Amino acid sequence: MLLEHKLDSGEFAVIAEMEPPKGTQVADLVAHARRVKDRVSAFLVPEMNHAVMRMSALGGAMVLQAQGMDAVMQVCCRDRNRLALQGDLLAAAACGVGSVVVVGGEDPSHGDHHQARAVHDIAPLELLSAIAKLQQGRDMAEVELDGSPRFLVGSTTNAGARGRSPEIEAEEIARTAAAGARFVITPPIFDLAEVRPVMRRVDPGRVTVLPTVLLLKSLGMVRYMEHNMPHLAIPPEIIDRIQRAPDKVRECVRIAVELVQHIKAEGFRGVVLSTLGWEHKLPDIVEAI
Repeated sequence: MLLEHKLDSGEFAVIAEMEPPKGTQVADLVAHARRVKDRVSAFLVPEMNHAVMRMSALGGAMVLQAQGMDAVMQVCCRDRNRLALQGDLLAAAACGVGSVVVVGGEDPSHGDHHQARAVHDIAPLELLSAIAKLQQGRDMAEVELDGSPRFLVGSTTNAGARGRSPEIEAEEIARTAAAGARFVITPPIFDLAEVRPVMRRVDPGRVTVLPTVLLLKSLGMVRYMEHNMPHLAIPPEIIDRIQRAPDKVRECVRIAVELVQHIKAEGFRGVVLSTLGWEHKLPDIVEAI
């Protein structure tokens, strides 16, 4: 897997997020991925981002793997109990998916099925331990497997989120690494000063921290995030740039490219690009970086 090779070698890895469709039409998913497949290390397939019902991450990852493109499958504690989670992991491994990211998942109240009930049978740390056990040939009930999976395992961190203690975040990253995660993905970062205090406390030899760069789409999106996502710090100068730009979409792409360049210059070993449905803009970003 190219992603694992890059993480092992210290080369800069670029992971592009690819939203599965809300339906069975996968032509756009495949087409968008093909346009950038030679410029990215892997494709991250989310599990119903923001609790909006879509094709599962397992399905999306299998589609990409069938087309010869490395997929990183999200495994979400919100939607499945331990039986289903383990079953999905075995299915993913059997279908060639070699990388997974463990997430807790947003509350269903944020999505489009407000009557849905979150499961949360196990927490992300427990799921990381379960994956480690599966790779050793046993399930969570200590029953021996007929063939064990092998995964490059990642998870998430709140490093860089406004109001979070750097010490606590660094400790949580250390626990995540101890449970088996090789890398962790941050929330969207717009100001590297927010994540530096955590990075000073993290051992890069144990775990790789991958900042997320979110492609802003409009001034309206920025205003929405300011009011509804106060944990994300968007510097006033970025807002001002978008407000003044005659071509706001082009300026948003330029901001994303500059953020990736700054992340690379700071010594991070990779980045996750999130476009939230604007995958057609990925070529503009990856070609520039």
